[in-house]
Amino acid sequence: MSSILLGFEIMKQRISAGRMLVIWPLLAMFILFSTWGLSDPKVSLPSEIVIDSAYDVMYTSTAIIIFAATMGAVLISFDGISRDRLSGVLEIKLSQPIPRAMYARSMLIGHWLAVFIPVTFMNIIGLFVIYHRMGELPNAEQIFIYNLSTALLLLWWTSLQLLASSLARDMGSSIAIGLGAWMIFTLLWLVLTTVIAAFSGVGVENLNSEEYLKVEAIVDLFSPNGVYHHLLELPLNNTERISPLITTIAAIAWSLVPIHFLIRRMERIHP
Repeated sequence: MSSILLGFEIMKQRISAGRMLVIWPLLAMFILFSTWGLSDPKVSLPSEIVIDSAYDVMYTSTAIIIFAATMGAVLISFDGISRDRLSGVLEIKLSQPIPRAMYARSMLIGHWLAVFIPVTFMNIIGLFVIYHRMGELPNAEQIFIYNLSTALLLLWWTSLQLLASSLARDMGSSIAIGLGAWMIFTLLWLVLTTVIAAFSGVGVENLNSEEYLKVEAIVDLFSPNGVYHHLLELPLNNTERISPLITTIAAIAWSLVPIHFLIRRMERIHP
């Protein structure tokens, strides 16, 4: 059985799990409500946020969507390996005549699909909301970049959480590591960026200054959420904070390095 087929079987198990009763409403509330609100012509936004097109709505809404989508990846994947390891099921699975690398890839595919499918479904509904409210849609290139970037973001978070799950001895430690990483990259990254900028001699009293934005662009390369925003900025005009080539290299690195460590971990793990 290939990694993809086995991954689909794992996806079916995960997407029918009880925790999806929490994840579906969470995604619907964040994605649809943010899209509905931002596509309102009368919405009052800060002066630095300008909504001139349908893609502007999609791009701006990611500031809110990122909370739900990445949290969904953490909630789906936190016990992907630790639960089986704790119950002794992992030892049985790893004793089967299947390469451990293939098993690791199937775990990644299955858990990634379990969060990617509902997020994509909500994003499609969001497009209808945008069209209903604004009478326009993003072009094909913008929709492609948006969905590809979102798919990559969820892949990065799924691989990170499964890696944490493989390192933890119990489910409590697994969710603690996952939530800790989520809080650092999602909630505390701006604080870290500000500290780095201050130590670099860049004034932090104006977070929109050119010097600070350059530091922020570089620091964001070391965060999955930051690289995600770099990718989403590619179709925008006059918002290029860093070279598209560097953004592409960072996206490839985030796509390969965590997966490599996950596979190596599964090849060496002792259930």
